Amino acid sequence: MSDTPPVEPVVEGEPAPAEPASAEPTPAEATPAEASAEAPAQGFGDAAGEAPDATEVEFSDELSRAESDAAQARADVAALTDDLQRLQAEYLNYKRRVDRDRELVRENATWTALAPVTEVLDTIDRAREHGPLEEGLRAVAEQLERVVAGQGLVRYGAPGDAFDPMLHEALSHIGQDPDVEVTTCKVVARAGYRLGDRVLRAAQVLVVDPAPEQTESQRAE
Repeated sequence: MSDTPPVEPVVEGEPAPAEPASAEPTPAEATPAEASAEAPAQGFGDAAGEAPDATEVEFSDELSRAESDAAQARADVAALTDDLQRLQAEYLNYKRRVDRDRELVRENATWTALAPVTEVLDTIDRAREHGPLEEGLRAVAEQLERVVAGQGLVRYGAPGDAFDPMLHEALSHIGQDPDVEVTTCKVVARAGYRLGDRVLRAAQVLVVDPAPEQTESQRAE
């Protein structure tokens, strides 16, 4: 007899009998663990080496533009601050100059108005050199002096004052005087006037110089 198994007749319309499942998995049916082990591992270096995406590039560009704008804004603020300080200094200098010119104009106007009055006072001073004034004339003289002083005009110059070329006009030297140590106003020919620190009219004076020191031989003689 033959060892070939008998072939069962196939009935048309019925499914063929399923073959028994194999106990060993095929290569295509690898387990998840094996698939994970066989997959190439991606390290940190691979991720870092990737090129940045478009969002990161756009953000970097915007940050650079913002830093540039901020630097330009700081430069503009510094320039405007310098301009403001320069304008403020120019304004202060202009204000001082205007105030000084205004004060000068006021002083000139005051002197122009009172100069004739001072000439009258000069005549009264010469009259006083010859004796006391009469009561009526004395009252007028005192009133004129009060008017002049009320406008800030200060009279100066008296015998015995140290000579100051900024305040006095020396008309003449009249010799030496052993009682003085510096050049001194001996006679006041005409009083001077000043308004504040400004001399409007120098006092006209006659001056004397100090006598030179004598040697012991000269003193003995």
